[in-house]
Amino acid sequence: MKLIINGEDKIFEDNMNLKEIIINLKIEDKVMAVAVNMDVVKKENWEKFVPKENDKIELLQFVGGG
Repeated sequence: MKLIINGEDKIFEDNMNLKEIIINLKIEDKVMAVAVNMDVVKKENWEKFVPKENDKIELLQFVGGG
């Protein structure tokens, strides 16, 4: 399945949930929030949420600074 992750086309196995996708990208320790097609998916729902072909996913990190 093709997904658009932070503006880049990526290919994943069909029926992967958000948590599996994040682990597959090896960024599970960095992602703090996820939006799919501009809708926020709560962290407690990442294991239940299975994106569809061509979904646009934004994986967000919070960065401190001042």
